[in-house]
This record gives sequence, C-alpha cells and structure tokens, in this order.
Amino acid sequence: MPKKEKKFLPPVIWAPWREGFILGKKEKGCIFCRRIRRKKDKPDLILCRGEKNIVIMNLYPYTSGHLMIVPNRHIAELSDLTPDESAEMVKLAGKSIGAMKKTMRPQGFNLGMNLGRAAGAGVAGHLHLHVVPRWAGDANFMPVVGKTKVFSVGLQKTYDLLYPLLRGQGK
Repeated sequence: MPKKEKKFLPPVIWAPWREGFILGKKEKGCIFCRRIRRKKDKPDLILCRGEKNIVIMNLYPYTSGHLMIVPNRHIAELSDLTPDESAEMVKLAGKSIGAMKKTMRPQGFNLGMNLGRAAGAGVAGHLHLHVVPRWAGDANFMPVVGKTKVFSVGLQKTYDLLYPLLRGQGK
C-alpha cells in the first residue's frame, strides 16, 4: 500500500486586512499622483521626497514597515524610468532599509515590483518598488490558522520612527 503523502502549506504572509483595498471603493485617478501633488506628507504617510521619487508607507502592509518607492512621474513600465529616476529609486530603497535596520531591526527584506494586473499590481498604472521588512516567523500560525495578523508596530508609530531618518534628521 503506498504511503500517504503529507501536504504542507507553503510559508506565506497572510494579509486578510488587505481586503479593504481589494474589495473597497476605489479612488478615482492615480492614488500616488494625487498624494505626490497635494503635499500632505504626514496624513498621506509620505516619509520623504527625493527629486524624482517619494518614499510612502503602504496603507495595507504585508508587514510592519512595508513601504514603497514611487516615481513622481506617472509611468507604468520599468523601461520608462530615466537613469536618474532609477538611480534615485535604488538609493531611496537603500536609505529606507538603513532606517528600518536602525529602528525596527528586521532580519531580512523583500524588494520587488508587480508589473501589470496579472502580476498582482494593485496600482497597475503607476510603477512602484515595494520594500518589505521580514522577521523570522512573520508567516506563523496566527495569520494562517487564526486569520489574525499581529502587527507589533502600528502605521503611525512606524511613520514616526522612520520619518526623521529618511528626512536626514536622525542619527
């Protein structure tokens, strides 16, 4: 008699709180362009502004500290980034990682882009780079079994921790 094969769930970050983003009423126009234009950084969770890009926290994060680097120009394709935009995007990602290492002490990071709806882009028309801090065990039983995500640090506290470092005011 053949041995039964055990099936295990792959490690995942379960994010049921993103339901509001996925199923909720969508803003008209580009959510990033609107926030870049209106210059209300704290309520819009914009941590810093470069010459070509902004660093903004994700309102529906996968982990505490999940942020995005977003070009000021409304572009959808990676190939449309200018060399200056691309260089600054990488520089701001590095600066963001440095700030999170000092304040939140993650054990790793995921960086990436979802280009197009089929790839999972929630805002498909405006390219952005995700910077997601990771900790051992952040894909544990609570979100998988309990359908509950434990955030050790809230959005506003995370903003307050990272803001001075990304604006050049921290140590």
